[in-house]
Amino acid sequence: MMRFYLRFTFFIIVLTANPKLIASWDDDETPMTFNGNYTPSSPSPAPAPAPEPESSVSCVDELHGVGSLDTTCELVADLNLTRDHYISGKGNLDVLPGVRLVCNVPGCSVTVNISGNFSLAENSTVIAGSFRLAADNADFAVGSAVDTTGLGGEPPSGASGTPEGVEGAGGGYGGRGACCLSDTTAKLPGDVWGGDVYGWSSLEKPEVYGSRGGSTSNEVDYGGGGGGTVAMEVLGHVRLNGSVLADGDSGGVKGGGGSGGSIFVMAHKMEGNGRISASGGDGYAGGGGGRVSVHIYSRHSDPKIFIHGGSSFGCQENAGASGTLYDVVSESLTIDNENKTTFTDTLLLEFPYHRLFTNLYIKNMAKVAVPLRWSRVQVQGSISLSNGGELNFGLARYASSEFELFAEEVLMTNSAIKVFGALRMTVKVFLMLKSRMFIDGGGVTMLGTSMLDISNLLVLKESSVIQSNGNLGVHGQGLLHLRGAGDTIEAQRLILSLFYSIKVGAGAVLRGPLQNTSTGGLTPKLYCQREDCPVELLHPPEDCNVNSSLPFTLQICRVEDITVEGLIKGSVIHFHLARTVVVRSSGTITGDGMGCKGGVGTGRYLRSGIGSGGGHGGKGGSGCYNHTCIEGGDSYGNADLPCELGSGSGNEESTDSVAGGGIIVIGSLEHPLSSLSLEGSITTDGESPRKTLKTISSNTSLGPGGGSGGTVLLFLRTLDIAKSAILSSIGGNGSLKGGGGGSGGRIHFHWSDIPTGDVYHHIANVKGRVFVSGGLGASEDNVGEAGTLTGKACPEGLYGLYCEECPVGTYKNVTGSDKSLCNLCPARDLPHRAVYVTVRGGVAEAPCPYQCVSDRYHMPHCYTTLEELIYTFGGPWLFGILLVVVLLLLALVFSVARMKFISGEEVHGAATTHHGSQIDHSFPFLESLNEVMETSRVEESQGHMHRIYFLGPNTFSEPWHLSHTPPEEIKEIVYEAAFNGFVDEINAIAAYQWWEGAIYIMLSVLVYPLAWSWQQSRRRLKFQKLRDFVRSEYDHSCLRSCRSRALYEGLKVAATPDLMLAHLDFFLGGDEKRNDLPPPVHERFPMPLVFGGDGSYMAYYSLQSDDILTSLLSELVPPTTWYRFVAGLNAQLRLVQQGKLRSTFRSVMRWIETHGNPALKRNGVRVDLARFQTSPSSSCQYGILVQTIVDDVALNETEQQHPWGVQIDNTSGGDLRENFHFTQSPSSSMNHFRHRDCGEIIDIGSLQFLKEEKDVLSLISFLIHNTKPVGHQDLVGLVISVLLLGDLTLMLLTLLQLYSISMLEVFLALFILPLSIIFPFPAGVSALFSHGPRRSAGRTRVYALWNLTSLVNVVVAFVCGYIHYHGSSAGKKIPYLQPWNISMDENEWWIFPGALFLCKVLQSQLVNWHVANLEIQDYSLYSDDSELFWQS
Repeated sequence: MMRFYLRFTFFIIVLTANPKLIASWDDDETPMTFNGNYTPSSPSPAPAPAPEPESSVSCVDELHGVGSLDTTCELVADLNLTRDHYISGKGNLDVLPGVRLVCNVPGCSVTVNISGNFSLAENSTVIAGSFRLAADNADFAVGSAVDTTGLGGEPPSGASGTPEGVEGAGGGYGGRGACCLSDTTAKLPGDVWGGDVYGWSSLEKPEVYGSRGGSTSNEVDYGGGGGGTVAMEVLGHVRLNGSVLADGDSGGVKGGGGSGGSIFVMAHKMEGNGRISASGGDGYAGGGGGRVSVHIYSRHSDPKIFIHGGSSFGCQENAGASGTLYDVVSESLTIDNENKTTFTDTLLLEFPYHRLFTNLYIKNMAKVAVPLRWSRVQVQGSISLSNGGELNFGLARYASSEFELFAEEVLMTNSAIKVFGALRMTVKVFLMLKSRMFIDGGGVTMLGTSMLDISNLLVLKESSVIQSNGNLGVHGQGLLHLRGAGDTIEAQRLILSLFYSIKVGAGAVLRGPLQNTSTGGLTPKLYCQREDCPVELLHPPEDCNVNSSLPFTLQICRVEDITVEGLIKGSVIHFHLARTVVVRSSGTITGDGMGCKGGVGTGRYLRSGIGSGGGHGGKGGSGCYNHTCIEGGDSYGNADLPCELGSGSGNEESTDSVAGGGIIVIGSLEHPLSSLSLEGSITTDGESPRKTLKTISSNTSLGPGGGSGGTVLLFLRTLDIAKSAILSSIGGNGSLKGGGGGSGGRIHFHWSDIPTGDVYHHIANVKGRVFVSGGLGASEDNVGEAGTLTGKACPEGLYGLYCEECPVGTYKNVTGSDKSLCNLCPARDLPHRAVYVTVRGGVAEAPCPYQCVSDRYHMPHCYTTLEELIYTFGGPWLFGILLVVVLLLLALVFSVARMKFISGEEVHGAATTHHGSQIDHSFPFLESLNEVMETSRVEESQGHMHRIYFLGPNTFSEPWHLSHTPPEEIKEIVYEAAFNGFVDEINAIAAYQWWEGAIYIMLSVLVYPLAWSWQQSRRRLKFQKLRDFVRSEYDHSCLRSCRSRALYEGLKVAATPDLMLAHLDFFLGGDEKRNDLPPPVHERFPMPLVFGGDGSYMAYYSLQSDDILTSLLSELVPPTTWYRFVAGLNAQLRLVQQGKLRSTFRSVMRWIETHGNPALKRNGVRVDLARFQTSPSSSCQYGILVQTIVDDVALNETEQQHPWGVQIDNTSGGDLRENFHFTQSPSSSMNHFRHRDCGEIIDIGSLQFLKEEKDVLSLISFLIHNTKPVGHQDLVGLVISVLLLGDLTLMLLTLLQLYSISMLEVFLALFILPLSIIFPFPAGVSALFSHGPRRSAGRTRVYALWNLTSLVNVVVAFVCGYIHYHGSSAGKKIPYLQPWNISMDENEWWIFPGALFLCKVLQSQLVNWHVANLEIQDYSLYSDDSELFWQS
């Protein structure tokens, strides 16, 4: 570009200094000559301007125009010229539309040198042999033309552009003229041509004429004239919409076409859609194209430029060669034949010494040749071949030259490069699309090796081919990619090296040697008879150079990653200094049939032509004919490191002989392959005869054997063979006429750096098929022997072909691959509950590593946590003894602490006793007057009016409630309407919310002790609210007494300790002023007294005798007698069990008749067991009916006055009138029990019809129930302490045992029922260390509930253990678990849960005794002797 600016500046200065300066062009050019050293002469400088003529033609006189050349000259009429014209001036020159300037004399020159503008209007024409223009601007309108076609003068002297002879060949200039051969047997179309090229040195500014075409006659010259010259140097811009022509003239059918001329255009800017042409003329043989050069700084809407050769009428497929188009600004050379097929070349000369082109374009069927020996084609940019373009180096018949090609890029699209000789190509990018490169090294005698050095990218696409019949090295630093089907790189010996990655696409081919190479040219023949291995196969050179002495026919060297989806085929294939090789499912690396036809293990032949199979890895199959057999080829080679070619059938001269398999070597001893991934196939199979098909003709006697398999030698670190992959080296099949099958070849895995120990990883993952079998024959006797499949000797701990870890339970302490080297581990070293484990890298020595069968077992003995604890203390027996001793000692300490704690409490409690010691020790605490809540102080009974019992057992489903109708006894002291309001408020307070019952139901299902505690807490809260309401919140407005309303007195609420029975007492206020109130006690009889409780374990039946009741009865019965009676009755009621009322009430009734009534009758009182019910839908309550007995008459009167079955209407029995209905039968003969009627005195006859109601605890009453005291309270407490500690210990041991199974079992044992297995111990401790018998007894009962509930958890633990030790173990075998090592521990799993269950059962019985000892301290209460009972 700098040269352009310098020249352009110089041109402006010259024209400015001398406007009339005219450059002079000579018609002739000095012929091109060469020095002795083939150095061409220096290009001639541009012709110096000719001296200005004395006078220029005149606008008016000579040109017949209008105006002046110094202003504006307009040519208005046609002008025929007969000589050269020089037109010069300072103005403009305009050729008006339709005006023609014609000079038909060949070589006639028209020169225009003006300072102004030049214009050629529409349809105007300038015709001359040479047209030269120098102007400020130039305009060529549509239809205008500057035409020098066929008017060229004589070409330069010494040029050979005009053909000789009478062959009618075309003329040559920029390209050779065509020549039509009449005899194609002696010469090829490409060997002959017409006129030759010249003018190569003036590419930048062509200025010579084209050459004339040849003639087909000696008498008449029919050849077309050569094209003229056109040179335009314009300072400004050129607007070209017309035509600038320098074409060769047509020679017709009898003469050759003339070659194109020269066109040079120099301007600052050019635009338009016109035409520039220096094409060859048509003729019998077309003329060659001319030369065009454009020196345009700015080009817009480029005119079409044509430089093609002329068409040949005599040989239409061989047009004249293309001329040249040179762009001075871009320094690019274009050779374009406009899709005219040709065998004629456009020559490229003097490349080594010419200024470098930037780009070279060969397109549209142009054929370019570099004919000189030792030539170099070098450009700064790219070489582009497209649309049938062809670049040839050297001559086909003289392939003895070496050529060099240097460029940034070589881009080929549907084109070809042919090299006759050797090629050294150095580019950065080489892209081929539907293209072909053929390198002919001259046949067998090869001058050298061709090298393609592509530094960045080499891509072949859509059946592109690189082929060499010699050695070919392809080097690069980037990517080599054969995209798909038909893309091929093949050579006699092919070396691919230094690429970062090579990818052979599906259908693509890498091949070496060539597929159609003659037998003598096969490289493997060089060492077919060698029994030793060529050292280069094991230790290849690292330089990756092409060397004919090496045994490889195809080598891929120093390539990081190789991906094969197509075909790689060769005789000796080697992958060297590669990192990874991946063979996809469609990919194949093969040496099938590429080995020797003879070889060391060649087959043998009978005279009949039947042959045996070739040998290699085994012996070849015998060949048999008419019961005559011949042995197969011998086995040869080293199985541990094979590197031999397979042997053929022998008889190499026969066309029916077959070859053995080739060699595939991947990696080397020093540089193994990092990873081989095989999804397709790697094969070196022996070849089979072509006549092994069943269609073999019966008239031939030839039956060769099959070739033996070759060698696959893999130097690897890791291998992955997919399920669809095939790795084979099998023998070829023999002829069906009796030929023997070839033996299998050899496959060897030579592992490198096999990791051992902790760094071991699997080096092979083989799922596909590996074959080394022999080939088939006509019968089983003709089958070839199998080959060998070997691997490198494995280190200690590993075995097998792929060096895998020895099987679990074995060890290997020697080097080798045989599985028998893996010895069984000693069974005595394996603990029970242990299995041998896989160790990374295998086991190299005994003892073998093992692990416990579960994480719950602990190394090294695989004991459970429980067993570890047991064996830490010397084993089961010693542990058991120590455990018992520790429990006894702890129990003693526990009991001593308990006694100290309780004795201190008793000392402090003795000071608060209000009764004598005899009463305190004679009566249980349940009879204490203080046990009735809200009656801690002695109430005055004189004011007591009436007692109403609350209906209902105070449960969530049936809470306490009162009837709205006031009894007759209190109607005189209450306002009935206000009483109803009072009852509503009481019932509302006593009612429970729904969620309270819902919580109780859920807790009853999950944790019953908590449900009981929840119920008691809600009962206590309800009672507290009732008491607070009656005591302080209620205004007593229902009472008539003013004093009672003012003092908030007259109403008292009390309840039994179990909070199941409550009553409301009414008192007089003292201001009633009635003497008949309150009624005397004898008027209150018969008096019903209701039992508290419901007969369950937690709330047994009991009679509560408070101060009011005692005071009322004291008028008839002494208090001590009544206290004793109540104590004895309660002692009997403790033994009554819900669900067993019929049997347990019998003893109560017997005691009343034997112990109670005899003593009470002395005081005129009798009691009977009775039941009470206000309505059929309400619950039934039990109690006693107290009545007076004066004498039998009085009794009869009472019976008559108060017949049972009706409501009592006298005042003595009216206190429960509204509450109960009952039927009286003093004697059994008078009793008649109605089953559906509830409310009667219970006797022996009606007892059997009692309705039994059972709860949850009644179902297991054999474990938890109230019993008689047994005494020995301290001993019982000690035993309970021992069992309680034992319970804790066994619970922990059981959970520890379950933990050895799994955490799930522990979770199940703990949470079915939730945590019930844990709470018995804290509940028991709380019970044993409670203050006072009453509190201790209550907490002991809760402890009993927890103990009973925990049995469910124990059963769950038992079931979990059973399922684990019997269910799962029976159907699941532990691998490598030695059956003779299993101890009896698994069979004794039930001991701890069983012992825990037994411990809890024993605790239940002892707790029953302990509760009885606490609640009944006077054992005479259960005395059968009534006198003893009343004396105590």
